[in-house]
Amino acid sequence: MNRGLLIVAGLVLFLLFLPVLILFAHAGQFFTVLQYPGNKAAIGVTLASGLVALALDVLLGIPVAWVLARRIRPLWQRLWGTALIVPLLMPPLVLGLVLAYVVGPASPIGNVLDLTNTFQGLVLAEVYESLPFFVFTSWGYLRTIPRALEEDVWVLGKSPAETIRFVLWPMARTGFAVAAAMAWARIVGAFGAPIVVSYHPSALTVAIWIQLEETGLPAALALALWLVIVSLPLPVWLNWRSSNVERVR
Repeated sequence: MNRGLLIVAGLVLFLLFLPVLILFAHAGQFFTVLQYPGNKAAIGVTLASGLVALALDVLLGIPVAWVLARRIRPLWQRLWGTALIVPLLMPPLVLGLVLAYVVGPASPIGNVLDLTNTFQGLVLAEVYESLPFFVFTSWGYLRTIPRALEEDVWVLGKSPAETIRFVLWPMARTGFAVAAAMAWARIVGAFGAPIVVSYHPSALTVAIWIQLEETGLPAALALALWLVIVSLPLPVWLNWRSSNVERVR
């Protein structure tokens, strides 16, 4: 029985990693593909917009997750949870169409801002695709922290700020790191919303699509390898940091 489970697990892991192996099989064009117009710029755009979007996810997501976990009654938590599921289930392309309508010249807001085909529009699209993932993950970790621990600290005369600093933050930062890693993966892999809202400046996902249309599959796969390499360091570092924290405990 155990041997069978090991075989199944090994097969599943191999199949999950197979796309990465296929990408590395096209590494021969790894540097050549950067000579195509716009591809180098797409790497910079992905990193810049991704870091801004991740910072917004963290700044907005942690307070929202904390309010949901600590200031909302259970019934309302279910309702808010359902509301957050809607953008998760919404196809990214549909989300992009809605955003393009809101921030484009077709709406009163867009008539003033007109964020389509701008860096700000790209960041907005990435935040909309990734923020629900960050909030859900952070909220789940905060809910695992017993409320009694906070009450014990209050009995000792500590303020709410000190409670967050000395109780909630140390216990929840691993969860925040996981949430940030998930949000980053969603950000750099965002395609449906960015291609509608911000075809230019092009992030790597959109550049891969353009490469596929212009030169074919091999070059697009080589550029996709760049996407993996660009997106990998931050989640690996966050995972390493959170693992070290768990060992210290």
